[in-house]
Amino acid sequence: MALENMKVAFIGSGVMGEAMIKGLLNKGLIAPEQIVAADPRGERVAELQAAYGLRGTTDNHQAAENADILVLSVKPQVLAHVMPEVRRGAHAAKLVLSIIAGARIKTIADGVANTNVVRAMPNTPAQIGQGITVWTATPEVEPQQRAQAEALLGALGEQIYVDDERYLDMATALSGTGPAYIFLFMEALIDAGVHMGFSRRDAERLVLQTMRGSVEYAAQSGLHPAELRNQVTSPGGTSAEAIYHLEKGGLRTVISRSVWAAFQRSVSLGGGGGGRHPDGDR
Repeated sequence: MALENMKVAFIGSGVMGEAMIKGLLNKGLIAPEQIVAADPRGERVAELQAAYGLRGTTDNHQAAENADILVLSVKPQVLAHVMPEVRRGAHAAKLVLSIIAGARIKTIADGVANTNVVRAMPNTPAQIGQGITVWTATPEVEPQQRAQAEALLGALGEQIYVDDERYLDMATALSGTGPAYIFLFMEALIDAGVHMGFSRRDAERLVLQTMRGSVEYAAQSGLHPAELRNQVTSPGGTSAEAIYHLEKGGLRTVISRSVWAAFQRSVSLGGGGGGRHPDGDR
C-alpha cells in the first residue's frame, strides 16, 4: 500500500510513461484518479484519458502542482525546457523519479529544486511488464519514499537497486540498450533462415521460439551459459562448426566493444567521465 492516497504526476506520457501507468493500474497499486498525465500533444492526452480514466493535461506546471510523486519521463533533449515548467510544483513533491536516459541526479535535483530524487534506467520489455530496471536514490530519499519507488518501478518488471550512480550508465549500456542487441541478433538469424530457404514467417517463428525457450531454460536451470552451450555442442557437430566461425569472427570482442561504446556514450551524454576500457581503447 506504498502508493495509497498518493497523487502521481507523469511529466511526459510516452511509451515508458504509459507502460508504468498501465502496470500500476493492472496491479491495483493505484487508482486512475490518483494519476495526472502531462503531454504536449492534446490528442495524446485524450487517448490516455480514454484508455485509463486518469486526469490529463498539456500543462506541465499544472500537472506538477500538488503532486506527491513526480515521474519525469520526457526525452533527454527537452529536459532543460521542462524543468523550469515543473520547478514550482516539484520542489514540494515527496519524491521525484526520473527515467530519463543520461540525466544525472544533480541535474534533476538542481533543475526541479528537490533533492528527493530517484534515478532509474528501465528497458523496452517494460512495456509488457517484463523489463528490468536499475535504480539509485539520493540520501535524502527516506525508506517510505524508497518503497514508493520500488512500487512504481515494479510495475515495469524486475528491479535492481545500486548505491552508486555510475552503475546507471553501465545499466544503460547493458540492459537499457540490450534489447537492441538481441533484436539485431534475431534479425540476423531470421535472414539466415530465409537465405537457406525458409519462408520469412517460418524463420521468424523458429527464431522467436528458440530464443524464448533458450532464455526460459537458462533461467530455470541455474547453470552457467558455458555449461548450457556445451550441452548442445557435440564434438565435430553442427553447433561446434557454427561456434567456431562465430569465435573466429570475433563475436565476443564485437559485443564487448559495442557495450563499452554504449557505456561511454551514456557517460558523455551526462557530462561525466567513463574511464578506460580494459584493453586500452577509449
